[in-house]
Amino acid sequence: MYNSLIRIQSVYRAIVIAVMLLNLYACQSIIRPNFTTELKTLRAGQYQLDPQHSFLLFKVDHLGLSKIVGRFNKLEASLDFDPENPTGLKLSGLIAANSIDLNNDDLEETLQDDTWFNSALYPQISFVSTTVSLTNEGKINIEGILAMRGTERPVSLLAKFNGGADNRLTRKYTIGFSAQTSISRSDFGMDTFSAFIGDDIEIELHGEFQRQ
Repeated sequence: MYNSLIRIQSVYRAIVIAVMLLNLYACQSIIRPNFTTELKTLRAGQYQLDPQHSFLLFKVDHLGLSKIVGRFNKLEASLDFDPENPTGLKLSGLIAANSIDLNNDDLEETLQDDTWFNSALYPQISFVSTTVSLTNEGKINIEGILAMRGTERPVSLLAKFNGGADNRLTRKYTIGFSAQTSISRSDFGMDTFSAFIGDDIEIELHGEFQRQ
């Protein structure tokens, strides 16, 4: 009898979970109709980054023991995109240097001085794409120029479109985008504490672009 009750409870829980998952899927379909992940089916147009659903994260080695992980909280970006001509893509972005977030007020303030970002003199970090190519895995390699602290260096973003859909909440067609790259902080004149802090910075971008 006891085993039968256990089995009934397990079946009941499985049914409840299945119903919840179906409801979540139905909600997604209502909120984002016409969802597609195929690059060629995304809509062409001029896009602007949705700052409320976009994130720029970075990681840097600390003493060879762990990673310091942070983010920038103020981002802007524009995207000119045509799925019929993906290599004609144009991307530009701006980052507020003083919006760095490390969950440490003292460290964030220190990083604004002239040894680090020197944000009083160089308040913005910018990226402008120059050339675009497709990889064999269906990703997009975006070459561009990163300007920081008065120095410009070439940077390559390995990017992927995660899909597109009509967003009923914003009433705008939206595409999801992610990209990765790495830079050397010493290339931009930030070589302080090299014995403690790594030179290579891993960068991740995750965002949503809304068609204008």
